[in-house]
Amino acid sequence: MCTQKPPHDYSQQLYDKYRESFEEYIVSTVLPSLREKHDEFMLRELVKRWANHKIMVRWLSRFFHYLDRYFIARRSLPPLNEVGLTCFRDLVYKELNGKVRDAVISLIDQEREGEQIDRALLKNVLDIFVEIGMGQMDHYENDFEAAMLKDTSAYYSRKASNWILEDSCPDYMLKAEECLKREKDRVAHYLHSSSEPKLLEKVQHELLSVYANQLLEKEHSGCHALLRDDKVEDLSRMFRLFSKIPRGLDPVSSIFKQHVTAEGMALVKLAEDAVSTKKAEKKDIVGLQEQVFVRKVIELHDKYLAYVNDCFQNHTLFHKALKEAFEIFCNKGVAGSSSAELLATFCDNILKKGGSEKLSDEAIEETLEKVVKLLAYISDKDLFAEFYRKKLARRLLFDKSANDDHERSILTKLKQQCGGQFTSKMEGMVTDLTLAKENQTSFEEYLTNNPNADPGIDLTVTVLTTGFWPSYKSFDLNLPAEMVRCVEVFKEFYQTKTKHRKLTWIYSLGTCNISGKFDPKTVELIVTTYQASALLLFNSSDRLSYSEIMTQLNLSDDDVIRLLHSLSCAKYKILNKEPNTKTISSTDYFEFNSKFTDKMRRIKIPLPPVDEKKKVIEDVDKDRRYAIDASIVRIMKSRKVLSYQQLVMECVEQLGRMFKPDVKAIKKRIEDLISRDYLERDKDNANLFRYLA
Repeated sequence: MCTQKPPHDYSQQLYDKYRESFEEYIVSTVLPSLREKHDEFMLRELVKRWANHKIMVRWLSRFFHYLDRYFIARRSLPPLNEVGLTCFRDLVYKELNGKVRDAVISLIDQEREGEQIDRALLKNVLDIFVEIGMGQMDHYENDFEAAMLKDTSAYYSRKASNWILEDSCPDYMLKAEECLKREKDRVAHYLHSSSEPKLLEKVQHELLSVYANQLLEKEHSGCHALLRDDKVEDLSRMFRLFSKIPRGLDPVSSIFKQHVTAEGMALVKLAEDAVSTKKAEKKDIVGLQEQVFVRKVIELHDKYLAYVNDCFQNHTLFHKALKEAFEIFCNKGVAGSSSAELLATFCDNILKKGGSEKLSDEAIEETLEKVVKLLAYISDKDLFAEFYRKKLARRLLFDKSANDDHERSILTKLKQQCGGQFTSKMEGMVTDLTLAKENQTSFEEYLTNNPNADPGIDLTVTVLTTGFWPSYKSFDLNLPAEMVRCVEVFKEFYQTKTKHRKLTWIYSLGTCNISGKFDPKTVELIVTTYQASALLLFNSSDRLSYSEIMTQLNLSDDDVIRLLHSLSCAKYKILNKEPNTKTISSTDYFEFNSKFTDKMRRIKIPLPPVDEKKKVIEDVDKDRRYAIDASIVRIMKSRKVLSYQQLVMECVEQLGRMFKPDVKAIKKRIEDLISRDYLERDKDNANLFRYLA
């Protein structure tokens, strides 16, 4: 029939008859059987009829395979398979897809309400929407999916409006998470996989986006309450849910920042209150400030860093929120002490012998690691460095350091955090002390080999490099004759080693062991060089006035008052004072107290420490001026011409790692550099600066 020459070739008639056979069967049998059924019964009938239709198409296509291979190919007609499926689409699908869609959506809603439905049936029905497209998803998307998504929105909108009024935030989130899980399950069982992102987006929008603020700000169960009550599981759920909606984490991270800031500020206030209410000795207050406050801040950081890593899955938004929160309260002082000072003192207590923190080596290492993390939040890192350096100097010079390894370890950590420039002087100090010990050994060998060079007393000298150490006042103390000989001997020794270095003696850092011959017994007194010099005056005089002591020692009023107070008004009264009052006056007289005794044979007489805070702040301010100058010159040298705003901005950016430079200070330094001919203003534009080579 198909291989004869025209007019005996019936290919076209066969092709047309093929289509007519399908159309006739569908109209006479398929459609009537579908029209008389409704809902689930209609769906079952449709699945059966579609399966039968596909079998028919497959077999008839095989019978007329010759048509497909030759006639259809030559005429560019639709293949037999396509013709068969098109008949079903045009006659059955187009008439019934609306009813089918509504029946499917009705079943989905029934399942959402907890009823059991035939999932396999839905899968087979929805496959028809996909297969009828013959490779295109238009029919599935336009005829089913769009309506299903609209219904989903309406369904969850109704649910959410009730839940938000009835449920607590955790309960609401549990329901939302369960709903999302079930919708995913629906996709896995009967919806097309391409529907998943669209479906979940609708559910998330209705359950989360619409009510985000209301949900997060619920008074007794919202995000604030969950953070306050440490509801870790609920917070993790909140993160999982809100991370799925656009900018959903912004309000959560904002509340997290507010909460951490409030907790930190509460610690600051607690420390402030403790200081102001506790009228104790200064030492107690200081201990309370540094140790308790810093320890609590470390605990707070540990707690919320764990939240960021666990509940909030290490998300950058929460790391940023944590950083910003800590920067707010970590830069608040407590009772006049800056956070930089508090942190330095905290380190000192951990690292010095007899500090208030009794910790194992592992705990010390761990705590130092955490302190360095806290330092990242402090804007005045240079102030911390100077306070730390002062305290490190005292630990090293007075042999107060508990463990050299810990000293080196924290310097390594600080170097990693803040750069080599930050720790170079401190590392120099630690190295200096090792060299000083070697120097002392050489001095002892020199004394052994030169019997004439006898200082008369046991002498230890620590030689340090000026550039590494904090600056100390070096007064021209009139040394007692016993000590003058020591200085001379050491100078002679030092000149044998080098002739190009100048020694500056810092007597204020020296200590002496002197023998006090009192009537009851002899007591060894451990005192500073200043105290020893004052006491040795009484070897040749029984009674001395304030002014005589001051003249003979050649010290300032402040230093004389401090040392005489420590010897006559404090715990150990080595000198008797007239009149017998608790303060030192320029009209006072002093005598050696021969009746002094103590149960110990060896006592240390402390000299009240000078408040170093003012000096440290002055030194840091001075260093900052140099740093700003250097930064401006560096910038201008590379840029040649720059506007005022741009110069200030670049300067702040360059120096920001160590401190936050004040804009007024930068302006002042610019003016100073102009006066010193490093820069000049543009003649036509006063806001423009030029670099002068």
